[in-house]
Amino acid sequence: MRIAFSCDDNRGLEGVISYHFGRCPYYTFVDVEDGQVKNVEVVSNPYYSQHAPGVVPDFIHSQGANVMITGGMGSRALSFFNQYGIEVVTGASGKVRHALESYLRGELRGAQPCGEGGRRQAWGWQAQPSGPQAYEKDEVGRLQEEVVALRRQLAELIERLARIEGK
Repeated sequence: MRIAFSCDDNRGLEGVISYHFGRCPYYTFVDVEDGQVKNVEVVSNPYYSQHAPGVVPDFIHSQGANVMITGGMGSRALSFFNQYGIEVVTGASGKVRHALESYLRGELRGAQPCGEGGRRQAWGWQAQPSGPQAYEKDEVGRLQEEVVALRRQLAELIERLARIEGK
C-alpha cells in the first residue's frame, strides 16, 4: 500500500502534515507492507504555486498512491480522488509518523470536505462571498485557513494534555 501525505516540509516521517493537500509544498509517500514501513519518498508539489481542478489528484494517482492523508480538502478534489479509487482521509495534523501510526491502527479514517456543513463558521470565520473554495484564490484566504487549522490543533493538544495530567 502506498500512502501519500500533504506536507509543509521535506522531512519524511518527521514532516509536518499540511492543512490543505493542494497548496502544500511537498508530498511524502510511504510504502507499507504488512504494517511495516518499507520506503519513504518526499516529492515536491509541482502545482504548489498554482493548480487547476483535478491536476493534484491526477499527480497523486500518477505516483501510485492508494491513500491520501491530509488536513483538509475541498469536495471537488474528493470527487477526483474517488474517481481514481484513492481513499481520502482528512483531519490529520502533526507529524507524518504519528498520522501514519493512527491510520494503521484504524483510528484515523474518513473524509469531510472543507467549507461544508458549517465548519468554517464553527471554526470562527465567515464563508467567503464568492463560494466555498474562495480561500484557495489568494494568499490571505490560505493563511486564514491555516490559522483555523492551527487553532484546531492547539485545542486538540490542550485536550490531550489535560487527559494526560488527569484533569
